[in-house]
Amino acid sequence: MSSHRTIGDRIAELLVQDGLLTSDQLGGLQEIQRRTGERLAGTAVERGWVSEAEVLTALGRVVGALPVNLARVNVSPEVAGLVPVELSTAHKLLPISQLEGSLLVAMADPMNVLALDDVRRLTHLDVQPLIASEKSILDKIKFLQSCRTSLDDIVNSAQEELETEDGISSENGSDAAQEGPANYSLQGEDLGAEDAPVVMLANYILSDAIRNRASDIHLEPFEQQVRLRYRVDGCLIEWPPPPRNLHAALVTRLKVMSNLDIAEHRMPQDGRMRVSLEGKAFDLRVSVMPTFYGEKCVLRVLDPSSLVAGLNHMGIDNATLLRIKAALDAPHGLMLVTGPTGSGKTTTLYSALKLLNDPRYNIVTVEDPVEFQIQGINQIPVRRDLGLTFATALRSILRQDPDIIMIGEIRDSETAEIAIEAALTGHQVLSTMHCNDAAGAITRLDEMGIAPFLISSSVILSCAQRLIQVICPVCKETVTYGSDVLDRLQLPPHYLDGLVFHRGRGCEYCLNTGYHGRQAIVEALTINHEIRRLINQRVAAPEITQSGVAMGMKTLRMAAMDKVREKLTTLEQVLLITAEFE
Repeated sequence: MSSHRTIGDRIAELLVQDGLLTSDQLGGLQEIQRRTGERLAGTAVERGWVSEAEVLTALGRVVGALPVNLARVNVSPEVAGLVPVELSTAHKLLPISQLEGSLLVAMADPMNVLALDDVRRLTHLDVQPLIASEKSILDKIKFLQSCRTSLDDIVNSAQEELETEDGISSENGSDAAQEGPANYSLQGEDLGAEDAPVVMLANYILSDAIRNRASDIHLEPFEQQVRLRYRVDGCLIEWPPPPRNLHAALVTRLKVMSNLDIAEHRMPQDGRMRVSLEGKAFDLRVSVMPTFYGEKCVLRVLDPSSLVAGLNHMGIDNATLLRIKAALDAPHGLMLVTGPTGSGKTTTLYSALKLLNDPRYNIVTVEDPVEFQIQGINQIPVRRDLGLTFATALRSILRQDPDIIMIGEIRDSETAEIAIEAALTGHQVLSTMHCNDAAGAITRLDEMGIAPFLISSSVILSCAQRLIQVICPVCKETVTYGSDVLDRLQLPPHYLDGLVFHRGRGCEYCLNTGYHGRQAIVEALTINHEIRRLINQRVAAPEITQSGVAMGMKTLRMAAMDKVREKLTTLEQVLLITAEFE
């Protein structure tokens, strides 16, 4: 009897086993199928009993294929072009990544043998099917078609216009800077024929960077060429650059978009712009700096949606997360997050603020600059040119009846003193510092002239944070290391017991880096009675760290090795990110 079960029957059974469908609902679906011939899963989705994603996951378990969310996958036109659009549309499939002799193909029906044979015959590659919804595949095909204008076409048009008298001015644009940040759409279909090619070129670079998950865009002029680089997962990657003669016009366009003075070329300028791509908004922080061969432009891409997931989805282990949440639940005290630039300190504090954000609390921040705007929180940007520093802003904030204060960074003894005073007088204070480890923040405050008894009485938690790269799931493979590498870890032998090491070989999905995405590793030092005693005795930071480990704290290296144990990162990343602790 079971041998005659259809795939739809097996999917329905899995949905019942997982508690997504009830037995009564299944019976009703089977009755509808007998009367109308409609598919069980399709009917269940139409009635809202299960989601399409849940059906795809169940289908993947039945046929042995993984589901893929095409909305989060960057598909290069070259890979998608391996199969003609007509064939992709007819078979409801889309090539998404090529890895040596294999081709990953998203399919609405991974059991379609004829479609698989057609793709194999066309590409001469080993086809590995993934599951995606029919709608997401067709939407992605349509989107790739709308973006088929290549960078070469845009560049050629821009160069032709640059050569005409009415073309793009290389230094003095006619567009006046407007008041307030405008919202620019980067969608290819929103560009009309009347748009200047340099506008299309700027939009192309910005949208290409965002789709490739870049956190920063570097546009740098040299004597004979321009260098374009994207920072992806913390690493700068070179990208095909625009021609040298288009650099000035491109910078002018970026200045217009960020409300900067297009006539000023001798002084640094900072601005902001907001762009939208595929229905999603991004804030870009723009910095223009004069160099010997022209103006260098660096754009920081800020994705507000990165804060939505919150602390629970940053990759922090449960024990450390409990320590952080316990500090956030405290009625008053100073919580510090330390680490170098780019280690995710500000994102952690923003996530903490979102957790604390409640109409019952008066929350005020002072930042340099304000990176994300959070509804319901009063955010003050530092303005040194007007004398508004961290210290002067903090003095005014304390007269505004605050409950929670976030200080972008404690840089000097004046700011540190006011932060300590606020924490001691019943306020919850969150801030960052530039230190290597959690205990280092304690000694840094001591060096700033803060008395040890004030530090031990006010600080409730000191964290050190880094971002560690995650192995690409598409090209992950096992790897072995020599004893010399393992010895460098300087960890107890039990940390290596039973470990199987992995790395990413490099593929198109991860831009041939072997990594895709990053997670936070955090060292959280809770200031308890024993740690207070050590602070008051002014013991060295390593001794404070040892005491913290004895009481259950994970060091950054221990947290990084946990990621290795979970098959999420490599030993190279552990040694690179935690090198200062060797």
